[in-house]
Amino acid sequence: MPSVQWDKLFIFTISPFELFIRGTVIYLFILVLMRVLRREPGTVGIADLLMVVLIADASQNAMAGEYHTVLDGLILILTIVFWNFFIDWLSLRSQVIERLTFPAPISLFEHRTMNRANMRKQFVTPEQLLSMIREHGIDDLSKVKAIFIEGSGHISVIPIENSEPEKGNEDERRSRTIG
Repeated sequence: MPSVQWDKLFIFTISPFELFIRGTVIYLFILVLMRVLRREPGTVGIADLLMVVLIADASQNAMAGEYHTVLDGLILILTIVFWNFFIDWLSLRSQVIERLTFPAPISLFEHRTMNRANMRKQFVTPEQLLSMIREHGIDDLSKVKAIFIEGSGHISVIPIENSEPEKGNEDERRSRTIG
C-alpha cells in the first residue's frame, strides 16, 4: 500500500479559476437542459436536484483521486453551491431569471379538450392523462376544468366546481338558516 504524500495533498493541480469556469459551464448547461426537458424531479426543485447530483460527482472525484488534490474538488463543489445560491437569489429579484428557472405551466387539458400538441411535447399519452386525474380522486375527464404541468414538473388538476353545496358543509347550512 503506497504511503500518503501529505505535502501534495493540499496543493492545487488545476487552477482554481479553471475549476470555477468548468463548474460554471457544467452547472449552467445541465440547468438549461433540465429546463428544456422538464421532467418531474420529485419533491425538490430542479436546481436543488442538479446541485446534489453535481456535488456528489465532484466530491466523489475529489475523494477517489480523479483530481490530484482535495482542494481541486473543494473549489468545484463551492462553485456549484455558489451558482445554485446565486441563481435562486437572482430569481427572487428578476422575473426574467425566474421564468428561466421556473417555467410557466403548460396546459394539457382545458375547455373539455385535450391539448394534444402540448401532450406530445411533454410525452403524455391520453392514458397517462387519465391516470393523473385518478391520482387526484377524479374518475372522469368530464369532471375536470383544466390540467397543467407546473414549472416544477408536478401535475395540477382543477376540477369543475359543483353548483350544489356539499351535504354536511357547516358554512352552507349556517348561511341557509341565517339568510
